[in-house]
Amino acid sequence: MKAQSTTVVVAAIVALIVGLAIGYVVKPSAPAETVTQTVTETVTQTQAGAGATVTQTVTQTVTQTQTQTVTAGAQLPDVIKIGALLPLTGDLSTFGENNAAALQVAEEDINAFLQAAGLPYRVQIVVEDTETKPDVALQKLQSLYSQGIQFVVGPMSSAELRNIKGYADSNKILLVSQSSTSPALAIPDDYAFRLVTDDTFQGKVLAGLAKYYGIEHLVIIWRGDDWGDGLEASTKQNAEALGIMVHEGPRYAPEAKDFSAEVSQLASTVQDLVNNFGADKVGVVLISFQEGTQIMIQASQYDVLSQVRWFGSDGIAKDATLVADPVASQFAMTVNFAAPIAAPTESPKFESVRERIVEILGREPESYSYNTYDAAWLITLGILTVGKYDAEAVKNVFPLVADNFFGSSGWTKLNEAGDRAFANYNIWTVAEKEGQVDWVLSGVFDTSTNTFTPAS
Repeated sequence: MKAQSTTVVVAAIVALIVGLAIGYVVKPSAPAETVTQTVTETVTQTQAGAGATVTQTVTQTVTQTQTQTVTAGAQLPDVIKIGALLPLTGDLSTFGENNAAALQVAEEDINAFLQAAGLPYRVQIVVEDTETKPDVALQKLQSLYSQGIQFVVGPMSSAELRNIKGYADSNKILLVSQSSTSPALAIPDDYAFRLVTDDTFQGKVLAGLAKYYGIEHLVIIWRGDDWGDGLEASTKQNAEALGIMVHEGPRYAPEAKDFSAEVSQLASTVQDLVNNFGADKVGVVLISFQEGTQIMIQASQYDVLSQVRWFGSDGIAKDATLVADPVASQFAMTVNFAAPIAAPTESPKFESVRERIVEILGREPESYSYNTYDAAWLITLGILTVGKYDAEAVKNVFPLVADNFFGSSGWTKLNEAGDRAFANYNIWTVAEKEGQVDWVLSGVFDTSTNTFTPAS
């Protein structure tokens, strides 16, 4: 009978993820079961008579029948805990804040669904700050696991994911990263899923943008970690395939706070290229996180770096610190700074989540916030589908659940490596809007055709 009830629950979940009506979802329970037990009892009877005492031992069999209710899904706790590894401080802190707001909205929506469906469970999301540091991310994952948590949203950066992946695989902890894009982490059949396309896509986008704007010579300055190294290699490969010459630029340490030496090297290289080919043929690609703001401040001290077009990446697109800094934002406008990031599919679901995150933050979130919202949903649906809090069991059905889910970010179909199968990229620039400096959508890059369409 328990198997029959599980089928009912799975059918209800499938109805949800394909977008059908869910009004018929009911609390999963099995009919009452009758249990019969045979008990052997030994009874000693003492009887007096004829001046003597007689003792008898009587053995009797008693049949007891009782009725008990078995609840399907009994392996699920009343409170389903999902961990989250977010960079609330450090080089991705504004993204971390955005994603924390997205998880707040997701928790509210998931629990409203569970209540409406008559299910006896509630989801609790436990957020830990990784400080955007790989070693801290591992410590926080170990802390979550010590609490019995087997499911985690995050981490955001590829360096963090690489550092915790071995521990997660060994202990069967299911990770769903909203933004890790290193191609080196596209590994089939592990415990890490990623709701974003890897940087084989973003490298094509950056190269395609450079080609669109007539750039013939590129210099890349990049963050020296798993993510930065992977994106630099992808950008270089794709740019050279389009006939663009890529010249050696500075690679900086992720923990660096001053970039004067790297910016000076960049300016020297760019000056030589401008002298030989003209400023309109030269471009700079900045592959950074939030520290890109400081790099731009220092770059503004070199006239030649203001004469060429600059491109960014998803690590800084829509970063709040850049537009808040008067020097960096002015420099970004001067160099027509354009930063791509994988785009969510706009829909009523997207708009509803967006409005509520903006209400919490007072600003527009970056695209990965919608992946974060969807990650919490996918983990919950996976747990409900298998009917138990078991990461190994959920891992086996997670691709199927994701392939049949359309969330706030759009269709979450995965490829064989467990990463998002496809996405277009929004291109964001810095501009004045209604008297304020802000991020403005300048166009969309279609990765299926490798074409850029400017915003109208």
